[in-house]
Amino acid sequence: MPDYDADAARVFDCLQAGGIAIVHMDVAYAIMSGTEDALRRVYAAKQRSVGRPSGVVANHRTHSEIQIVDEGARRVIDAVTKTHDLPLSVIAPFREEHSLMRKITPFLMGMSTKAGTVNFLLNASPLRDRIAELSLEANFPLMASSANRSQQGTKYRAEDIEPEVRAVADVIIDYGPSKYLQEGYAYSSTQIDFRDMTLVREGVCFAEIESILRNEFDITLKRN
Repeated sequence: MPDYDADAARVFDCLQAGGIAIVHMDVAYAIMSGTEDALRRVYAAKQRSVGRPSGVVANHRTHSEIQIVDEGARRVIDAVTKTHDLPLSVIAPFREEHSLMRKITPFLMGMSTKAGTVNFLLNASPLRDRIAELSLEANFPLMASSANRSQQGTKYRAEDIEPEVRAVADVIIDYGPSKYLQEGYAYSSTQIDFRDMTLVREGVCFAEIESILRNEFDITLKRN
């Protein structure tokens, strides 16, 4: 059994010191940073366009305190991530006055928000939840994206991450294959914009999530 608390502390200490960490998640491996310099190095290693935002590392408490969703949307999110225990990326407006968001520098804000919304991946793994809790407690925001070269597909095993991406990491937490490993596919998390229930990205567990929305809430997702 992994020591989530010890590994979360190791990752967080690294990120607070300006380092970079690659972290196992149920969805796929993620790469995290906490400073402008570290995020720039992540984007360079991934060859990722600065026009593509990263997510802010979050858990359910982060979501509850920061994202602005109505009660109906909150019930949907809880059903997916708590009752059915599935991962979900929630896109929603945010409380700019929250202390964690106010700590995000203008550069990092530009790299982690889009059109007045922020993307929080919920229920991604026990390790990510603990890292997010440390982030909240210390009021030190963290950025995350998939640990892979841009447009080359998410990686479900640490050894499959490209060498140039692995090389920038000061810490790598390898728990073996991700829970939702998809042989022959490279899905990341399912993303939904809760402003108008638009499907932004079809990812892992999408069929189950879509079924929950349709059968329990009579919601049909809009598609771009």
